[in-house]
Amino acid sequence: MAVVKQIVCIKWGSRYGTTYVNRLYGMVSRNITPPFTFTVLTDDPRGLRSEVRHAPIPDVGVTMPHGVPGKWPKSALWGEELAGLKGPVLFMDLDIVVLRSLDEFFKYGGADDVILARNAAKPFHRLGQTSLFRFPVGKLAPILDAFKADPQGIGAKYRYEQNYVTSTVPGGVRFWPRSWVRHFRIQCVPIFPFNLFVAPMKPVAAKVVIFPGSLNPPDAVAGRWNKVSSSRSVYDHLAHVFENRLGYRGARSYVLPTRWVEEEWRD
Repeated sequence: MAVVKQIVCIKWGSRYGTTYVNRLYGMVSRNITPPFTFTVLTDDPRGLRSEVRHAPIPDVGVTMPHGVPGKWPKSALWGEELAGLKGPVLFMDLDIVVLRSLDEFFKYGGADDVILARNAAKPFHRLGQTSLFRFPVGKLAPILDAFKADPQGIGAKYRYEQNYVTSTVPGGVRFWPRSWVRHFRIQCVPIFPFNLFVAPMKPVAAKVVIFPGSLNPPDAVAGRWNKVSSSRSVYDHLAHVFENRLGYRGARSYVLPTRWVEEEWRD
């Protein structure tokens, strides 16, 4: 009997609407060999497509760390139980774009392994990215217990929840092959000045593209750096950079409309 592949995501608050969940399901369903389940942990299940299983977000029972940048509500994944699921689950952020088959994410490593994407922003550090990671339900319970004992202290020490996971998982973590997961902003958008004239390139071997930070799939489609910025011509962008003395970082913050994201990011 085939093993059921289990996908999990989280939707809390209003930053990511139901569209993100439904489109992620659509991409997963087109790029996975059944049987599989797709579960969203959410505080608002309205508008979800019928194929999506939903469950309440587990209550961790503590106030999340403040003054730190990590996505600490992801700690809801770390308990002994998770929406009735058992064994390995593959967690996916809502703003992922799926390009190719996800099947290998369920075959790689052992069933008890915790496997993360590599943190492309820190290529010379052994740090993981929890945008896409696999873990057996219950394996992370010890780090949840430690977090609950001192959430603000843990948050201040590690800042990002993915750093905490990478550093403290019992038995350590593994990483996906580098080519499987690509970071859109860092690894797909061309470096300056080529980003001004060349659209982001679709990675030839990647299975998924992740979107950490404020540049999300709809921004890539529209050709804007984030949802609060407007699409600018190259001239207007450079004028804005010079007038505000934004330097290289500002000049780098420009992306052309990305056709392949538009083609893949759909229900």
